[in-house]
Amino acid sequence: MSVSHKNKSTAVMPTYSRADISFDRGDGAYLVSTDGTRYLDFCAGIAVNALGHSDPRLVRALNDQAKKVWHTSNLFRIPDQEILANQLVALSFADLAFFCNSGAEAVEGGIKLCRKYHSANGEPERYRILSFDGSFHGRTLAALSASKNAGHLEGFGPETEGFDILPFGNTDELRAAVTEKTAAILVEPIQGEGGIRPAEYDFLRDIRSIANELGLLVFFDEVQCGIGRTGKLWAHEWAGVEPDVMAVAKGLGGGFPIGAVMATSEAAKGMVAGTHGSTFGGNYLAGAVARKVLEIVSEKKFLEKVQEIGKLLRYEIAKQCEKHPTVYKGVRGKGLMLGIKCGPPNSELVKLLRDEGLLTVGAGDNILRLVPPLIIDEHHVAEAVSMLSKVAKKLEKKKAEKKD
Repeated sequence: MSVSHKNKSTAVMPTYSRADISFDRGDGAYLVSTDGTRYLDFCAGIAVNALGHSDPRLVRALNDQAKKVWHTSNLFRIPDQEILANQLVALSFADLAFFCNSGAEAVEGGIKLCRKYHSANGEPERYRILSFDGSFHGRTLAALSASKNAGHLEGFGPETEGFDILPFGNTDELRAAVTEKTAAILVEPIQGEGGIRPAEYDFLRDIRSIANELGLLVFFDEVQCGIGRTGKLWAHEWAGVEPDVMAVAKGLGGGFPIGAVMATSEAAKGMVAGTHGSTFGGNYLAGAVARKVLEIVSEKKFLEKVQEIGKLLRYEIAKQCEKHPTVYKGVRGKGLMLGIKCGPPNSELVKLLRDEGLLTVGAGDNILRLVPPLIIDEHHVAEAVSMLSKVAKKLEKKKAEKKD
């Protein structure tokens, strides 16, 4: 039976539970809605707007390129794409980069690369990938199957075969799960959607060790935790390990859609002409913007400031947890990728904070996620913490009145 939606106010497919707010403009760490309300943005497009809103350097890079060439497809060489690839390689473990448009596409490309590597080595039976509970790798069928979140998969038919889910952080179970069909280990150094759950450094080191011993590829998903979000350019740097393959996106374009699959030349040995592609990936506009983002974010002083402000924000949140333990139960994460464990439902806190003027986003395990632009300063921290405090006091007062 068909259902008409022609009486609805929008023809946009209703796959999101949207707040009834739209924005007219942004400036740095702030957004201004169409009704003139000003918000401090600690959501940043879900860890995307690394340099905040309307950064003049990015506006200039985009406008300058837009006056020349927008798009030609990857049938031709794209100079800025090549420069961007060289930048990524110079700043990482990788030798090569493939460009796409999103994090999910980067994960999909990495999955294909891992399987193709073993096929190129004469072992096509090695296609299975080990991943972990609480993970989130995107909304495509293979990416969803790599996480096996039942709610995300429901109603979409058979999941994509070839993924084995293990307890996050358990080295013994990881080793025991490896079979002659295992190709790679896929892990987020810090789980984002799963509730800002950082992997222990020793666990990441164990992953690298097991992979080396058993001939597997290590595949890091740094779609959310990469591009300076933790105070280092790549989150895995804190553990002193390197992957063979990595998916990045979100902050790479600072708001312009772009993703990348990064890999060593050995891991990418099977990726020859015709094995993968993208019409829009790494086009002239995306390349110009991402080049400028990476140039800025990779600066030592910039990353040191992210670490400094991240420590301050975490310290101030910890104080709020002590003052309001029924509302805020603890803080975890790294740099400017922090999560507050909530007492009330996190959805309630997201709404109350939005009403105060602070934009946040929920995550799994009843976490309130704070992923602000990487350019925030001390006064932004003070402003955000003040709103966290106001909301906590309101909830405590409401609870006390109910008791009376």
